[in-house]
Amino acid sequence: MNPTPGTPWLRIALGLSMGAALSLGLARFAYGLLLPPMREDLGWSYLLAGSLNTANALGYLLGALATPWLMRRLGAGRLLVGGAVAATACMAASGFLTHAGAWLAQRTLAGVASAWVFIAGGLLAARLGALQPQRSGFLLGIYYGGTGFGIVLSALLVPALLRWAAGLPPAWAWAWWALALACALAVLPLAWAERAVAALGEAAGGDAGAPRVPDRPRAPLPRLGWALAGYACFGAGYIGYMTFVIALLRAQGASPGQLTLFYALLGLAVVASSRLWAGLLDRWRGGGPQAVLNALLGVATLLPVLSPAWPVALASGLLFGGVFLSVVASTTALVRHNLPPAQWAAGISAFTIVFAFGQIAGPTLVGWIADGPGGLARGLAASALMLWLGAALAWRQRAL
Repeated sequence: MNPTPGTPWLRIALGLSMGAALSLGLARFAYGLLLPPMREDLGWSYLLAGSLNTANALGYLLGALATPWLMRRLGAGRLLVGGAVAATACMAASGFLTHAGAWLAQRTLAGVASAWVFIAGGLLAARLGALQPQRSGFLLGIYYGGTGFGIVLSALLVPALLRWAAGLPPAWAWAWWALALACALAVLPLAWAERAVAALGEAAGGDAGAPRVPDRPRAPLPRLGWALAGYACFGAGYIGYMTFVIALLRAQGASPGQLTLFYALLGLAVVASSRLWAGLLDRWRGGGPQAVLNALLGVATLLPVLSPAWPVALASGLLFGGVFLSVVASTTALVRHNLPPAQWAAGISAFTIVFAFGQIAGPTLVGWIADGPGGLARGLAASALMLWLGAALAWRQRAL
């Protein structure tokens, strides 16, 4: 279906991808880059550092639970843009905080806003894909791959700001303010893309490609139980890597330049993953894609534990970046393949909720393990095991 000749599908998908860039690449994953200097300056333990990302995941869960109700009343587009503005405000506040309690509140509120942005953006990306069925997997991948844009920008901004502000303590505060400015700039293309998707839906006949948000979830979610369980394990496993891998590499002797290169390549791999896995997401209707991708993530997570060699670390980052957001895209594809459009919002929200439960457990567990014998290496090994358990569970999911 092509409701408007000459429609800039790629530009619209890229505009929507700023939602993923803002909500995950900047508002969540930049924390891993800033954790080492903040931990040294503020005297945090690994348990506390992990608990802050647990608070972020708790906020994400609360936001995910509220999203269906908010979308019924505001619509996906307003929630997307409003959540992006709220997340930007949370980022700007970060540079003023030093007390652990204030940080717990900030990370919780940022998680709430991130959930609004990410779920609403995913729903709009699914609608865009419904208007271009032959390229739906690619367009979904572009949206989720937008996280990579945020990761790359974080990799370039944060080390530079830390060096520039070395004489203006705390240097990490200036990095947070720069990231907040990046978030504010991302809102502009995001708002344009939201309006474009709404216009395309009207041109296609109003309801085409624009599923109604149901009054209550009616999707056959128990029949997607294996995929949901596997996705919860993914949430617990991947967040341990994204929270602590920079701290591990730094402890292994990586230089600031090497850390920048590692994180930037990880982000570029996320962007490239939209093309890499599009065919897999289009062809498979069951839990196979989620299982394969979770298994690969487990390998990527374990590599820097097995060897401190720099080439091994780069291979880990490239593999992890090339896979992890495609696990998220695989759940949206699973919903789109197996549920009618009117149930997409309920399906995406259900996966987001179990994902948030996994993220709540993951950082605190890995931080607790890292504070004990074996340190961060043992914590990341536990993350790898969780990802492989998720792969085994997702493999049992069959198409409905």
